[in-house]
Amino acid sequence: MLKIREAIIVEGRYDKIKLGGIVDAPIIETNGFRVFNDKQKQSLIRQVAEKRGILIFTDSDGAGFVIRNFLKGVVPADKIKQCYIPQIEGKEPRKSKGGREGLLGVEGVSDEIIIAAIRKSGAAIIGEEAAFRGDITKAELCELGLTGGENAAKNRKRLLEHLGLPTYLSTNAMLTAINCLYSFEEFCELLKNEGFC
Repeated sequence: MLKIREAIIVEGRYDKIKLGGIVDAPIIETNGFRVFNDKQKQSLIRQVAEKRGILIFTDSDGAGFVIRNFLKGVVPADKIKQCYIPQIEGKEPRKSKGGREGLLGVEGVSDEIIIAAIRKSGAAIIGEEAAFRGDITKAELCELGLTGGENAAKNRKRLLEHLGLPTYLSTNAMLTAINCLYSFEEFCELLKNEGFC
């Protein structure tokens, strides 16, 4: 499994699932074109890019390039690395028919092609060292009253609003965002200073 410093930006959940088995890095979905009008998701991507850089990994079809170009207008160029898969004709097994352009997306290409694309992108691949990431766990979120408790959903929403992150983030997505932006110590200090615990 490749460990990389940058967070990876993908179009959808199947891309995220595919890459999650190959790469040890935070993976953020744009939810396709939804990112165009989602100011909170744009803000999250900007914050993550500022903290650790992003690797844009969209499909090689026209829609993928539209999303890729949009993100280039949201994030400073020096915080972006581009990852391209080749244009390969075909369709993903889960789909009844191929896309309009008849090309495989990120979820449909082989692991070898993905690894080669990441290497060509110039992503910061971390050898045997631990990947750059926070060490906040779901269990610690539970201890902090942000999941699994009576007021957890309310506490999460209030915290996400305070941090300027999308309030609709699931617990797992929130954990990814927090680990991209804060160390465990920074996060606990933030919670303490702002009266969240």
